[in-house]
Amino acid sequence: MYRRDLITAEIQKLAQVLARIMGLKLEGKLAEAGQLFDETVESGFQLPKEILENEDLAIFENWLNENNLLPEKLDSLSEFLYYELGFSAERNQLIAPKLNLVYQYLSDQHKIVHLVNLHRQKTIQQYLR
Repeated sequence: MYRRDLITAEIQKLAQVLARIMGLKLEGKLAEAGQLFDETVESGFQLPKEILENEDLAIFENWLNENNLLPEKLDSLSEFLYYELGFSAERNQLIAPKLNLVYQYLSDQHKIVHLVNLHRQKTIQQYLR
């Protein structure tokens, strides 16, 4: 029970940070939002910026397999990545394939499929073309 409470508190904290990032983007403070995103992805998910921004999808896939994040944490990561889409074509090309891998990993490894994620997978197909 205690572990579940810690996970829930961590996910809530990450959700608050995501809301802050989205707010900064809406205010046009893209550099500040980007910096907060990078810091949070690295500290909250132990995902180095170099791996996230590397064009080699195998590097991200290796990170995903090696870190074996809990499904709740992976779902939270998918939220962060999803809301990074749509701001630039270059960013979309980097993020969309990795987001797709996260959804696939949730499905294959944790047997978790959300209707929201299924819809988002269809949406991100436009970025994968």
